[in-house]
Amino acid sequence: MTEQYLLMMPQKVFSGSNALEQIETIVKKQYKKAAVFTDKGVRNSGITDYPVKILEQCNLDIVVYDELPSEPTCDEAQKVIDEFRKSGADFIIAMGGGSVMDVAKLASITCTDTYSVRDLLDSPLSGKKQVKTLLIPTTAGTGSEATPNSIVTVPEKNLKVGIVNPEMLPDAVILDGRMLKGLPEKIAASTGMDALAHAIECYTSNKANPFSNLFALEALKLIFDNIIPACENRNAVEEKNNMLLAAFYAGAAITASGTTAVHALSYPLGGRYHIPHGISNAIMLLPVLKFNRIACRKEFGQIYDAVTGERDKKSPDEKADWILNRIGTIINRLEIPTSLKSFGIGASDLEALVQDGMEVKRLLNNNKREVTAADARCIYQEVM
Repeated sequence: MTEQYLLMMPQKVFSGSNALEQIETIVKKQYKKAAVFTDKGVRNSGITDYPVKILEQCNLDIVVYDELPSEPTCDEAQKVIDEFRKSGADFIIAMGGGSVMDVAKLASITCTDTYSVRDLLDSPLSGKKQVKTLLIPTTAGTGSEATPNSIVTVPEKNLKVGIVNPEMLPDAVILDGRMLKGLPEKIAASTGMDALAHAIECYTSNKANPFSNLFALEALKLIFDNIIPACENRNAVEEKNNMLLAAFYAGAAITASGTTAVHALSYPLGGRYHIPHGISNAIMLLPVLKFNRIACRKEFGQIYDAVTGERDKKSPDEKADWILNRIGTIINRLEIPTSLKSFGIGASDLEALVQDGMEVKRLLNNNKREVTAADARCIYQEVM
């Protein structure tokens, strides 16, 4: 039987020079009131001023929700959505990182009281889109603008959970490097590493396929070439545009494939200890890739060929070494944490991490090399 592959994408994606100006094209004469989802940091930076000005020029009433917490729990997301329900807004615009976009996507399918975010934890496909969405990322990392996924923390489980529903795919996306100009280097670095993790995990996933591989490889080429200047140079708009494309491509790869043990073992770090998602993935990335090396040599070699253009000039082991060393160089250059010690996590936390990580079967099953509890324990010990 022929294998089948599925690729789901937003309806419209605007990218490149002056992409923000397309807001008028998207909203003009179609909507009466727009709900802008963002957070205090993004709003106070002034990043949202120009997009909001365009909305005002389109004669839209605007209500802004900027109380969105970073890495929200399902209940915190519900609180914001409850406020949104009262607004009567017929259009949603999200300007922010992954958490902002994830809550906005949830709001688009929960704007009636038929079901709650907690209901979607058990029955994610019950949600139906009632309000159209425009997503404008202000970080180049999560790729939330390309996916039907929303990540929330379930507090009683100390674990992050992905709600996946095709109805949450955005109706429009704008990728404009100007939205990244005020991003602090540390946040740019951690979110960029998140995109790198998405791309390389999807390429080495058991669910990898021609659709996901196409987007994952393009993402990796862009990330390896652009992540350092995009993070270090505030005015490197071209490199920031390239990182936005990379994050979007990696998000598309997630939609067609799926992440693996890196994300599975990082979820407890965010859910239990509230380590930012990008940092959690960056800490777990190299230990898991080294563990997977024996099962992913072919894929590492293909990634090397794609990002360097030097096909057949090295042995499979040399290519794998190059990929792992290049990722290590990026992590060191951007001063991304590589140990859990700085977060107060030690040997006494090990068994709780192993137990929580092993519960993320959806992602562990995607990993090409089986991860046992003993394996997870060893991987966590490497970063303690």
